[in-house]
Amino acid sequence: MFTDASFTAAKARLDVVLPGLGRDYAQRRNHDLGAADRSNVSALSPWIRNGVISERVVLETVLSVHSPADAGAFVSEVFWRSYFKGWLEHRPGVWEAYRTDVRALTSRLKQDAALRRDWQAAVSGTTGIDAFDHWARELVETGYLHNHARMWFASIWIFTLDLPWQLGADFFLRQLIDGDPASNTCSWRWVAGLHTQGKHYLARAENIERFTEGRFNPVGQLNESAAPLEESRHFDPVPLAWPDAVPLTGRVGLLLTCDSHDEGWPAAEPPASVLALAVPALRSPGRVSDAVIAFEQAALVGRADMFGQRARPVGLAPDTAGVLELVCNWVRAEALETVVLPYTTIGPVRDLVPDLVASLREAGVSISLPTRRHDRLSWPHASKGFFKLKREIPGILEALGQTF
Repeated sequence: MFTDASFTAAKARLDVVLPGLGRDYAQRRNHDLGAADRSNVSALSPWIRNGVISERVVLETVLSVHSPADAGAFVSEVFWRSYFKGWLEHRPGVWEAYRTDVRALTSRLKQDAALRRDWQAAVSGTTGIDAFDHWARELVETGYLHNHARMWFASIWIFTLDLPWQLGADFFLRQLIDGDPASNTCSWRWVAGLHTQGKHYLARAENIERFTEGRFNPVGQLNESAAPLEESRHFDPVPLAWPDAVPLTGRVGLLLTCDSHDEGWPAAEPPASVLALAVPALRSPGRVSDAVIAFEQAALVGRADMFGQRARPVGLAPDTAGVLELVCNWVRAEALETVVLPYTTIGPVRDLVPDLVASLREAGVSISLPTRRHDRLSWPHASKGFFKLKREIPGILEALGQTF
């Protein structure tokens, strides 16, 4: 399903599902009908995550066809993405702790035979729990899972299989074409009972049978009475730190990544050069799937091609040093004086930004990190629970020129 990373493919998918994104979506979106039938969900997330099509374009299109009342459930789902990104921006320590934990657990897998055995059974789909095993294989084969299946899978991983949630989140981030650092990390923490402390999500056989329409019924196989996880670390919210505006002077280059927002080039004149930088290997210390790598690269090729001859081939970097080398070589070859990197949200790419800024400044090159209005309007309301942001959605859409 996700073999074409172009805007044309994204728009075609949106046009196909558009009639069903009103009341039908609210009634049917929680049903996992299987990989062959995604008619009840948008399945636009791979293109949105890779900056091919924006939330703005999707919302404009949906609200041009459906009334705000009919499209309310879908609009809320779009803003859940903004909420998780904003929540993590308020708590960067959560991402840092997750990354540290994944590295430590990856090392532990090499030493702990029991953990390695149970983890291997889970990721290969050989646990003996039919529903879970099916989703594990489906994820690896397709690079995608229905959102409800993701919740069930995470719950079974944590509470029935008793595996570390961080390794499950890492498995998803390596396999999901739409793997988003904020949504993925926060969703796994939410299922575990860490996002909203004490409130976890327990997969139940009856619920799975109902919403898979009888395809699965793991009765007697699940721990349906587990307590939520607890953690000793506490992550207080910090104020949002928006980057200062930087004048675009001299020869200006545009640096694109999968995390770059799509609000276009922030100047009247086109960039002197465009570099599309693919860094899928930075998602995890483990092996990232070929499907994730292929989609990210193809998406960046399409986005860079919009600038015609100014675009250079997509650079594929395996590590931080490789990224810095690619970017610095590009800057020198193009004699750039300013680089524009559309603001990247917390995640593997964002982790590179301090070193990148330092390297460019050392070379006498300034860097501009323009932000999206959508994020500036949404993130201040994402410091606590989702419903604080949900109350603001009509006002945010009005400020963005939408009617809700």
